[in-house]
Amino acid sequence: MTPRVAMRRRSAEAAPTEPTEKGNDGKNQNNRIYLLVSLSLFFWALLFYFHFTEKQIQLQPQPSSSISLRVDKFPLDPPTEKEPLVTTLPPAPVIVEKQEFPFVRALKTADNKSDPCGGKYIYVHHLPAKFNEDMLRDCKKLSLWTNMCKFTTNAGLGPPLENVEGVFSDQGWYATNQFAVDVIFSNRMKQYKCLTNDSSLAAAIFVPFYAGFDVARYLWGYNISTRDAASLELVDWLMKRPEWEIMRGKDHFLVAGRITWDFRRLSEEETDWGNKLLFLPAAKNMSMLVVESSPWNANDFGIPYPTYFHPAKDSEVFEWQERMRNLDRKWLFSFAGAPRPDNPKSIRGPIIDQCTNSKVGKLLECDFGESKCHAPSSIMQMFQASLFCLQPQGDSYTRRSAFDSMLAGCIPVFFHPGSAYTQYTWHLPKNYTTYSVFIPEDDIRKRNMSIEERLLQIPPEQVKIMRENVINLIPGLIYADPRSELETLKDAFDVSVEAIIDKVTRLRKNMIEGRTEYDNFVEENSWKYALLEEGQREAGGHVWDPFFSKPKPGEDSSGESNGGGTTISADAAKNSWKSEQRDKTQ
Repeated sequence: MTPRVAMRRRSAEAAPTEPTEKGNDGKNQNNRIYLLVSLSLFFWALLFYFHFTEKQIQLQPQPSSSISLRVDKFPLDPPTEKEPLVTTLPPAPVIVEKQEFPFVRALKTADNKSDPCGGKYIYVHHLPAKFNEDMLRDCKKLSLWTNMCKFTTNAGLGPPLENVEGVFSDQGWYATNQFAVDVIFSNRMKQYKCLTNDSSLAAAIFVPFYAGFDVARYLWGYNISTRDAASLELVDWLMKRPEWEIMRGKDHFLVAGRITWDFRRLSEEETDWGNKLLFLPAAKNMSMLVVESSPWNANDFGIPYPTYFHPAKDSEVFEWQERMRNLDRKWLFSFAGAPRPDNPKSIRGPIIDQCTNSKVGKLLECDFGESKCHAPSSIMQMFQASLFCLQPQGDSYTRRSAFDSMLAGCIPVFFHPGSAYTQYTWHLPKNYTTYSVFIPEDDIRKRNMSIEERLLQIPPEQVKIMRENVINLIPGLIYADPRSELETLKDAFDVSVEAIIDKVTRLRKNMIEGRTEYDNFVEENSWKYALLEEGQREAGGHVWDPFFSKPKPGEDSSGESNGGGTTISADAAKNSWKSEQRDKTQ
């Protein structure tokens, strides 16, 4: 009996465990199903969310880069608020375009009113000594006939002049060579108040190459390779400089104290004159300041020949001007110069005749050998005693004598517009009648006009006004002592530097605005553009066109077709060197 009961008890205890195990299995299975369903729903929810969110972003208008930060910061702004932001902003391309020019920083310096040098900074290249200082050390080779060593002393002014005859002031007068501007200008630049070592601030960049001294060494008896060597080396040196890349040299300028024709050899023939500096592609981008420029080319500009007066203070200028106002001038007109018998178109012969035959005319004839014309005191004394000083063409268009005469307060009389009016447009007024008299060459050549009668027609009051205008021009026509600087007056150096800065600044602004300075620019008419009135953008016909009709290749420069004796470059340059030979005793 007992075993049967035990079996039943074990069966009764074991029986409930079966349905309990089955029940746990069902619950676990249901939990797994719920978990899988939940994960699946969550996955699909995420999928749909990213799908529709991405599509919504793609459908929204893409903002410009200039307002991207604002859109990211406020992503829930309605579209109606986003659109005006794009339309009211200034066009982004204009801003970006201006910033692309590397010279913008230099232009902006002019906006800084607290900076007295804003918009006036000059950067000076540190050239190897062979381009300047070495030439001065070898000064005996700078000219075939003249020992230039004495003329390079005193910072290029030459030996001091003694005021024995009382013609000069007691200070500031030197025996200055007319071709010494290279070294005078460079030394004046060392005193310039707004020099900078940061070329990105520069309004212009100066190249202290003594181009005039360089070409003078090799014009006689040297082949074209020797004549061109320094110019080619200079250009190669400049083009490797980072400053050149800013404007490809269009903000660079250099100075040469000779006439432009010495640097414009037209061919590779050994017999042709000069070097080819101004015809080199890189040099065409630069501005070259010369004592006589070409009327048919755009990369050179006329600056005054140096006179004998180089003041160190404003007071020296004021005293000299006052003295010139009070002089007694006994001669109606005068002329200092030599005849040109080998040039049938020269009007010097008739001018000399009129001076000789007039009771109110004075002649200081310059010829070979010893002559009073070579003595600065004799020249200045005659000019100071004259109301009018005759200034016909020299061997080329211009003469140093024109500046010596104006320094003496003498009213210049010009016979060709290329002698001053189209040359020194930075330094002389456009209205030439305010300070000079113009008599066309043909009026003298054909003996249709008496110079004496023409000048006597000018009323005395008008003569007085013209003389005062000439005297007021004196500060801007002289070069101050390079070892000092004037306090308030602007000399020829200051006027030239300001003109270059204005030129480069206009070019930069035109580049930013995408425009040119002139419409339909014709380089062969270069002489006309500086004569245009403000706002004029095109040069048309001019009353002086006959004076500048360029001789065609092979045409005789003395022929009538060239409009009154326009000189060919090589002839003009060679003749100017003949004058140097004539003046070798100076």
